[in-house]
Amino acid sequence: MRVPTLSTAFTELVGVEYPIVQTGMGWVSGPELTAATANAGGLGIIASATMTYAELEDAIVRTTKLTSKPFGVNLRADAEDAAERCELMIRHGVKVASFALAPKPELIARLKENGLVVVPSIGAAKHAVKVASWGADAVIVQGGEGGGHTGQVATTLLLPSVIDALGGAGNTSIPVVAGGGFFDGRGLVAALSYGAAGVAMGTRFLLTSDSQVPDAVKRQYLERGLQDTVVSTRVDGMPHRVLRTGLVNALESGSPLKGMAAAVQNANKFKSMTGMKWQQLAKDGLNMRKASDRTWQQIVMAANTPMLLKAGLVEGNTEAGVLASGQVVGMIDDLPSCDELIQRIMTQAHERLEGLRGLGSH
Repeated sequence: MRVPTLSTAFTELVGVEYPIVQTGMGWVSGPELTAATANAGGLGIIASATMTYAELEDAIVRTTKLTSKPFGVNLRADAEDAAERCELMIRHGVKVASFALAPKPELIARLKENGLVVVPSIGAAKHAVKVASWGADAVIVQGGEGGGHTGQVATTLLLPSVIDALGGAGNTSIPVVAGGGFFDGRGLVAALSYGAAGVAMGTRFLLTSDSQVPDAVKRQYLERGLQDTVVSTRVDGMPHRVLRTGLVNALESGSPLKGMAAAVQNANKFKSMTGMKWQQLAKDGLNMRKASDRTWQQIVMAANTPMLLKAGLVEGNTEAGVLASGQVVGMIDDLPSCDELIQRIMTQAHERLEGLRGLGSH
């Protein structure tokens, strides 16, 4: 017997059973994990930043064969072919367009007029207000506890600041999904109490039996504690929360010049692997410069990131790769299926809500 849903503005918006999102993680969120999450009642999201256009189309087709439920695709709004990828999603009837950076208003309008739900990820209240004014349907707010690229403000402060900026709990202009530090039903209820309409989880879904990450790599994650991640700027020039490994420690203590040289080599490998031309990489770099305050050194280092993540998360070479991870890794000790995980979270959530209701009866 399945656990009853918790209907929120977000579940109604995207048409899922439970207010739980599996985030788009490069090299991790492929068709299998995305479909497993969707079939379990949550919103699964394909990560497309590490895919070519053809690979993305294949991933969308494979996902639709594995599930009839709504799912999303995460895009880089600053990618040269972002508009073409959006047209691809429109043609294949993808439900949700998720963005790591805010897409332009024209792109939001194009997606919405074709029935897609647009959900950018943001890291500050002012950004949430901006994308809401541009027509975004919802936002994902990731606090500093989250894995991968992250900010400095903890979810417990960032989340209420965003909700207040959008109109306050219960009155937000668009649904807010909370990310960073979530792994169980208690966290879901806490997020709902702030005024969020759901939670987004990356590391918790990476550590499921449906994840295609090598088992040996998963075991490394399971062995880690709450102090075993670090926010490093040596991976790609931007704050990036990763597991502490020999490579990361070397990057942190080594020469920036050596790190830059390695970044150029790996950027060239990524170019060869994806078939991208240096001209396209340069254009992407210019777009990054326009969208952020990155230096050219940081942009070259950013091109290095896909290869470092691929080495660890796909090839299982944790000595030569980087393992993105949220702090929540220290609270996880098992590998359930996506269905088992979501049913567990929802059971805990209902139990916690019932317990809270009892507090007012004394």
